[in-house]
Amino acid sequence: MSPGCPPSPALQLRGAPKPSEPPSPYKEKPWEYLESAEYQEAYGDKPVWFGYRRNYKGAVPPQRTRKACLRKGRRVGNPCPICRDRHLFVDFRNVKLLDQFVCPHSGSIFHPTHTGVCMKQHKLLLKAITKAQDRGLMWLHVPFVPVPQDDFAAPPAVGKTPPAPQLVAGRAWYPWYDWQQPPASIARLRRLYKDYLRRRRAARPGRSPEAP
Repeated sequence: MSPGCPPSPALQLRGAPKPSEPPSPYKEKPWEYLESAEYQEAYGDKPVWFGYRRNYKGAVPPQRTRKACLRKGRRVGNPCPICRDRHLFVDFRNVKLLDQFVCPHSGSIFHPTHTGVCMKQHKLLLKAITKAQDRGLMWLHVPFVPVPQDDFAAPPAVGKTPPAPQLVAGRAWYPWYDWQQPPASIARLRRLYKDYLRRRRAARPGRSPEAP
């Protein structure tokens, strides 16, 4: 380029700073955006993450979502479903948006690999959903526990205590106290260890050794 000639329009646009996006009118009240016609035209009745697919190299998709959609203050080429829409804000009062990231059957929060949101927005979703449940804006899922059919009624009280057994001479108080003939296996062991048992009884204190 010769001196004195003005630069081409392409070079002027390349060197000029890009104009910043205007602030969203729904920043103070983000729940109004989900009721607007602009949202219905963009998403309809589907959640904001429906149909999202992240660009990646190779045939194997990434196992984790990216940490954030901003790199050195600039937005990446394919931001997550929340970062790509400048009107979406994660707020505990924005219940309609938070419900899209909670499973209606189990009440658990969808994993970021299922929705495609970055880890930064996923952490904000966890805090917002927990805060909304604490404030009573969202249902807190309680697992269903079936009622047992067993009878837990108190047993009938004992009306009269049975009388104690009568003592009879030559009999024990209870029948299981009576001496019973040991089984054959015990009698055989006693015959085998007869000498050992005799020495054991003789060694007890207060007993005189028996004569052989």
